[in-house]
Amino acid sequence: FPGGREEKDGEDLDRLKWRERERERCQEKMGQEIQNIGPQLPLGFGDGNPKESSPFINSTDTEKGKEYDGKNMALFEEEMDTSPMVSSLLSGLANYTNLPQGSREHEEAENNEGGKKKPVQAPRMGTFMGVYLPCLQNIFGVILFLRLTWVVGIAGIMESFCMVFICCSCVMGPGGSLGPEFGGAVGLCFYLGTTFAGAMYILGTIEILLAYLFPAMAIFKAEDASGEAAAMLNNMRVYGTCVLTCMATVVFVGVKYVNKFALVFLGCVILSILAIYAGVIKSAFDPPNFPICLLGNRTLSRHGFDVCAKLAWEGNETVTTRLWGLFCSSRFLNATCDEYFTRNNVTEIQGIPGAASGLIKENLWSSYLTKGVIVERRGMPSVGLADGTPVDMDHPYVFSDMTSYFTLLVGIYFPSVTGIMAGSNRSGDLRDAQKSIPTGTILAIATTSAVYISSVVLFGACIEGVVLRDKFGEAVNGNLVVGTLAWPSPWVIVIGSFFSTCGAGLQSLTGAPRLLQAISRDGIVPFLQVFGHGKANGEPTWALLLTACICEIGILIASLDEVAPILSMFFLMCYMFVNLACAVQTLLRTPNWRPRFRYYHWTLSFLGMSLCLALMFICSWYYALVAMLIAGLIYKYIEYRGAEKEWGDGIRGLSLSAARYALLRLEEGPPHTKNWRPQLLVLVRVDQDQNVVHPQLLSLTSQLKAGKGLTIVGSVLEGTFLDNHPQAQRAEESIRRLMEAEKVKGFCQVVISSNLRDGVSHLIQSGGLGGLQHNTVLVGWPRNWRQKEDHQTWRNFIELVRETTAGHLALLVTKNVSMFPGNPERFSEGSIDVWWIVHDGGMLMLLPFLLRHHKVWRKCKMRIFTVAQMDDNSIQMKKDLTTFLYHLRITAEVEVVEMHESDISAYTYEKTLVMEQRSQILKQMHLTKNEREREVRFPCLGSEREEPEGEGDADPEKVHLTWTKDKSAAEKNKGPSPAHPLSSPPPSPRNQSNVRRMHTAVRLNEVIVKKSRDAKLVLLNMPGPPRNRNGDENYMEFLEVLTEHLDRVMLVRGGGREVITIYS
Repeated sequence: FPGGREEKDGEDLDRLKWRERERERCQEKMGQEIQNIGPQLPLGFGDGNPKESSPFINSTDTEKGKEYDGKNMALFEEEMDTSPMVSSLLSGLANYTNLPQGSREHEEAENNEGGKKKPVQAPRMGTFMGVYLPCLQNIFGVILFLRLTWVVGIAGIMESFCMVFICCSCVMGPGGSLGPEFGGAVGLCFYLGTTFAGAMYILGTIEILLAYLFPAMAIFKAEDASGEAAAMLNNMRVYGTCVLTCMATVVFVGVKYVNKFALVFLGCVILSILAIYAGVIKSAFDPPNFPICLLGNRTLSRHGFDVCAKLAWEGNETVTTRLWGLFCSSRFLNATCDEYFTRNNVTEIQGIPGAASGLIKENLWSSYLTKGVIVERRGMPSVGLADGTPVDMDHPYVFSDMTSYFTLLVGIYFPSVTGIMAGSNRSGDLRDAQKSIPTGTILAIATTSAVYISSVVLFGACIEGVVLRDKFGEAVNGNLVVGTLAWPSPWVIVIGSFFSTCGAGLQSLTGAPRLLQAISRDGIVPFLQVFGHGKANGEPTWALLLTACICEIGILIASLDEVAPILSMFFLMCYMFVNLACAVQTLLRTPNWRPRFRYYHWTLSFLGMSLCLALMFICSWYYALVAMLIAGLIYKYIEYRGAEKEWGDGIRGLSLSAARYALLRLEEGPPHTKNWRPQLLVLVRVDQDQNVVHPQLLSLTSQLKAGKGLTIVGSVLEGTFLDNHPQAQRAEESIRRLMEAEKVKGFCQVVISSNLRDGVSHLIQSGGLGGLQHNTVLVGWPRNWRQKEDHQTWRNFIELVRETTAGHLALLVTKNVSMFPGNPERFSEGSIDVWWIVHDGGMLMLLPFLLRHHKVWRKCKMRIFTVAQMDDNSIQMKKDLTTFLYHLRITAEVEVVEMHESDISAYTYEKTLVMEQRSQILKQMHLTKNEREREVRFPCLGSEREEPEGEGDADPEKVHLTWTKDKSAAEKNKGPSPAHPLSSPPPSPRNQSNVRRMHTAVRLNEVIVKKSRDAKLVLLNMPGPPRNRNGDENYMEFLEVLTEHLDRVMLVRGGGREVITIYS
């Protein structure tokens, strides 16, 4: 057909464009939503904002129909608006890369240099290069070369073996999620640990430089032996600050060169370890010559002498040696010498006897030292001095520089096993992260554990105990102790460890700022957001500056042995929560927790968590408390200010599981009276703009609840769900904002119903879940109930009273709610008056007690009034009520009001007559609604009282008839007048019940107004509605009369059970 090919090509072009558009949209959404592509795929990428308001497939939008012409998925065209096709999803996943943000921006910036864009290659690193070697580089470090020999010498082979085994075991375990609060706290602890690790590596570098490479570079010199430690610390501070500045500059200027030299630094580590093993093998048949000098059983430092002897032969003459001059007053034979020097002989032994010497038996057990004690060889004969004889610190002995014990050694050694997260941190560079991370990490842990355990045994088997306990190698001419064992030369270890510690320090200063930048960009810690910014290529400039400042704190401490326990705390806390996350995810059986590692079991994670927690307190209980306090403060800060993202974490799953368990427990039975508290369902009304009409109702809720118990704020919208769903969502948002402003902790529920009465009934019936349901309904008095069309407002209110009674729910009705105080207000004086007419289970006693816990009502005193009849003993009633309140532990003033029988006043008759006439007219006249409204507004049958200002929107032209006592007295004196429409004989006997009720309301109102006119709040019993529905409107009149001339009133109706008890 003519043009058929062109049409086909046009159709294919449209289809290709559509697919490309879908792919781009899918990738954009994934870039925003996917954090890390792990063992699970996201279930959907819809933004939750459908473009169509119609829920039906048939659409009248012709343009949208044209958009999907030529496609074979027209049935799903509505879903295609918000969700991508599977083909687009898979294409986006195939092209997705989860490189770290800083690395990706840096790589893109380099690729875009010169205006020529180069393609970004996908990561291709495997298990060996991507996980195994980085973990080795981070685990092997300064402790292996500078402190492991000393730890073995102090703790012995057995305790050192246990120490290494425990430390290596507690770091095993995969990862999980505990939510933004825990994630932020643990992430910051990991950052602090990495930062202090940088300080430790720099201190190790300076120690190697000044103690073993160039001792003459020391700036501060000690005048005597006692000042050597202080001078060394000052040198460490000065040189450490200089090295830190240089390293930070290198990281800032050329971080890519640091990464390129990482393999060189790793090569130094591996070469040094191989040199140690070669030296052990060689020592079995040809031990190195490193003699040490002993005076008695005391180890001597080689710094001040060369010959290990007191006397020497020069020709045929006996002369004294330099060692003699160190212990005696002169170089002559008749000089006065140190008593211990005189009594004991000088002996020279080999410091490295070798693996075949049988030395392992001597080094099997511990030999802990106190500070300032001389390092002595066990089993050597010596002539001791009297107890209490002081030791001259200027003599060339090898002294212990610190008091040692097992827990201290654990804290110093533990940083040597950190670094297992290096593979996880490089997950974006791996070809298959799910396979490489567990395999490479476990292999690295196994390798390093084998090296450490074998090193413990080999050091104890090859090196003399006094040399092991000599931390700085003073007995072996100032050599690095582990270097004396190495082959072919000690310099291999010295130079290799120097470059290794330099590289580890640079890696820490490179990784820590990026970790802080990632935490900052997550937005969970608001005050850290400034550190998420950096240079144009993504380099974290501000984070590097903060890292350098924190690292300087460790440099100023200046002692490697003091810094190591600090970073141990932060790493242990990090590993503890990682193990906890795995255990929680497994125990909760989270559907998306699907670890590929087949040998994983939750008990391993739980064991690792327990070991980490135990090690924290074993290392240093006060450091552990400080670290936990820091993590707790970060957690609470994130919970208060941040944590706006949903991470699908294990803590949320744990909360859901705990909530389910608690709800099932609540189903076992109703709460005991001791545990009863008002669980409120607050019914509020919203206007046309979906704003709450009376926010004071929520203020009262906050004052009554103080954030405890259940609170459900409900509202009803008229209409259908399909048409009014957006309005319901806006109403919920408005209510939630108000709840947050009023500090009301609870839930919001907006119901759409065909009429208000059914909607309120649905809220009362279906609010809550299981045993967590409301037991009290709080509602405002229906203001202007006389003016509403067809009187539906007060009918709904009375039905609400009946439904709460049928449901055994307590009811609180606030009248003049606009006059109730807000949360910022304070009452400096006044009273809360309780009018206890009938027993309602104790609600009237409990509510003022709860209110007075809030700062608004705290200074208001509580007064309780009760009414005595003619046959009651008012004095005894007061005593009994006082005793009852004493047992309830409630402080209140008690007053018994006596209401004597009196004649029914004409005022009562007239109000009853007006009420009944209105009721009869509305029932008997079959008029339209408009006519009925006009009848209601007839002057003689109008409202009996003016609405308070702000309560209603009454017509200003309407005539109100308000009765007062003066009018009543005037009518009595005036007598009946035939012309007056309200002057009629008393009602018939069938209406005597209404007269009695009105009489009670009038008399009780007179007494309440007299006693409680100045009260800040009046609480009184709410009478129930009549059983006969024909008198509903009379019921409203009774309540109006009962509460006349009172500012703030709360009508209380109990739920039919006791809510207060004398027992605790």
